[in-house]
Amino acid sequence: MIRVVLVDDQHLMRAGLCALLERAEDITVVGEAADGAAGVAVVLAQRPDVVLMDIRMPGVDGIEATRRIVADQRLRHVRVVVLTTFDTDEHIFDAIRVGAAGFLLKNTEPDQLRAAVRTVAGGEALLSPSVTRRVLAAVADGRPRTDPARLAGLTERERELLAEVAAGHANQEIAERLFLSPATVRTYVSRLLTKLAARDRAQLVHIAYESGLVRPGQAGPPDQD
Repeated sequence: MIRVVLVDDQHLMRAGLCALLERAEDITVVGEAADGAAGVAVVLAQRPDVVLMDIRMPGVDGIEATRRIVADQRLRHVRVVVLTTFDTDEHIFDAIRVGAAGFLLKNTEPDQLRAAVRTVAGGEALLSPSVTRRVLAAVADGRPRTDPARLAGLTERERELLAEVAAGHANQEIAERLFLSPATVRTYVSRLLTKLAARDRAQLVHIAYESGLVRPGQAGPPDQD
């Protein structure tokens, strides 16, 4: 059973999400909160698999609450998905930077909502090529880059894999595009997570854009000179 905590300052939103999630036999809502501080407390008490976290809340917002959850070693298995009304919300970038596993729009279809919870509970990130890449690229374009030296320890093949992950491609797609086996791709992704000290694939995407490996608007690996 996938255990979920809902954190949103709107009671109707929480009630709606709860009703939609509880229709699935494999998902149960184990706690709710109306602000970030209370949300962290509920997560500590319930130790859920997934947290659906609103970004904009009074007091402690969703970004700070996500940072606190991710930083707490007792909650290492918990995955946070931020909720937003607009897919161009620049705070999505901040949420992924502090450790969110991805984001969902509040008007997501019920079946997609439940599928997203299962995806994140299974250890994957919510990285839709059609949405996440556009959001991160647009926001990253207006932000200073981190030191490209962060990627200095990567091989050319690892850089190529990182660019594919940043493009939102799943392991099977990467395997087909680079003529590798899915098992080899999984090994490369695990190695990237370790070398770059990234929590999950969402943070790999963040690193790829901030380091300049992937340029805003670019759909795949950078051109070779």
